[in-house]
Amino acid sequence: MKSKHIFISTIVKRLCVLLGGFTLCVSCSNNDELDKPTPTTSTPTTPTTPSEPEPISVNYADINFSNWKVTLPVDENNNGKPDEYQPDELVNFGYQTLAPVQPFMYDDTEDESLVFYTYPESSTTNSSYSRTELRELINPLNSRENWTLLEGGTLKGRLKVTDVSENTNSSDTYHKVIVMQIHGIISEEDMNTFNFSSNNGPPLIKIYWKDGYIWSHKKSLVDESTNGDDLLDTSSNTWYDIKQNLGYVGYEAFDFKIEASDAKIVVTLNNESSHTYEDISLEKWPFENYFKAGNYLTATDANAYSYVKYYNLYITH
Repeated sequence: MKSKHIFISTIVKRLCVLLGGFTLCVSCSNNDELDKPTPTTSTPTTPTTPSEPEPISVNYADINFSNWKVTLPVDENNNGKPDEYQPDELVNFGYQTLAPVQPFMYDDTEDESLVFYTYPESSTTNSSYSRTELRELINPLNSRENWTLLEGGTLKGRLKVTDVSENTNSSDTYHKVIVMQIHGIISEEDMNTFNFSSNNGPPLIKIYWKDGYIWSHKKSLVDESTNGDDLLDTSSNTWYDIKQNLGYVGYEAFDFKIEASDAKIVVTLNNESSHTYEDISLEKWPFENYFKAGNYLTATDANAYSYVKYYNLYITH
């Protein structure tokens, strides 16, 4: 009986061993299946189109050429006069397409300015000096239509003299440059009445850059008792300049304004330094007027030059 019990016990132990081994094999087999990587299905991607680069913003000086013509210091068409370009050729950035203009009036997009460059070459009939200068035309089709002091007007702008040649022939360190003007002109009525050969009048106001200082020159009567037709004499026998120093700007940008009204002129530098002219000479001023702005170099030396930048320029009437 005891032997039979031992035999059965042995059989049971062996079965347990066999069953344990089978379980281990199944477990290993299952682990092997788990270790195998699960295949993945990739979804194709749609190729992207490169975006367009952002346009580069370019800004220019704030100047409306609708009522300005420009005079250059050269005579490329050989007609004996400085070359000029009219408002309809300059507006809508037309000046950028004019090859003869570009050496003398061109954009500097680094500081959003319009550069006026000049040197002694060709001068106007009534001057020995050259210029790259704008001349106001209140009627772009008729330069003989201008305005009186009674009608008035304002010229203002932001500008900078950037480079001027040295003056070795006078006590000035550098050559002088006129950057703004009110210029006189004989009216059509007086031209017809007196049969003058020229309608050119004297400049009423000239704004100079002199060795870094801004000076205002205003025409006044030599003899304040002068009357009638004698007032139309444009010579220095009748009219001379009185001069006012408005302050130092050097080669820095500055704001300037000229306000003209009935028998009164106000000139203002940087909204601070201001001078008012109100006298008998303005009451008797017999001429019509137009504004000018730019670079008028008062030098004839062979190596003379000047550069003036305008950032904005406005006229109101």
